Amino acid sequence: MKQTLKTTKMSEQLNFKLPIKVAYERHAFFVSEANKNSVAILEDCTTWPQGKMIVLGPKASGKSHLLKIWLNEKDAQSIDPLRDFDQPEAGAKIVVDNLQRVAGIGLAETRLFHLHNHLQSTGGLLLMASSIAVRQAGFRLSDLLSRLEGTSCTKIDRPDDALLHAVLLKAFMDRQLSPSPEVLAYILKNMDRSFDAAGDIVAQLDVQSMSTKRPITRAMAASILT
Repeated sequence: MKQTLKTTKMSEQLNFKLPIKVAYERHAFFVSEANKNSVAILEDCTTWPQGKMIVLGPKASGKSHLLKIWLNEKDAQSIDPLRDFDQPEAGAKIVVDNLQRVAGIGLAETRLFHLHNHLQSTGGLLLMASSIAVRQAGFRLSDLLSRLEGTSCTKIDRPDDALLHAVLLKAFMDRQLSPSPEVLAYILKNMDRSFDAAGDIVAQLDVQSMSTKRPITRAMAASILT
């Protein structure tokens, strides 16, 4: 049964809440059938053709988490082409997240094009992530598009139950919430099978729990999922 997420009153959103602390450490990343190939590919960057790779997957599928792990373990640098930046040193290891946001923005595309060429000519590594396939993202700079289309891609598939359970649990933990195993099982059984839905459900339960000053219950979850 698929859920229809209900809207929340603005007054309910004004309750005091501690900041969300998103965990990006390796131990907080759950490996399953849906993402194990991507994990293996990122662990051995010597196999990347031309020293570059794109991680492709749905929103909230763990792409940014994987990039953070790689960035920290490889002593890499994160660059956002939407902002001006100095070219990194020769042979640098670079991460570009949310690649799809660069598409269609002329200056950002030009920056990424020159960054790509710089890393290629100096033996660097370029790891990117996108929620949209390159061809469908809307890149306008033909030289950049051809280079991105020539980049190998590893895909995070739609979540299996084990991964979806882990995503739910992590989303609750990031918000410092601790629902019972019974509540987690109920949500997992009745929710849409997507990463994005998991985040939406947890966010709405967080608001309800705060507004009612009660722990998260199965009845509370049912009120959102029905």
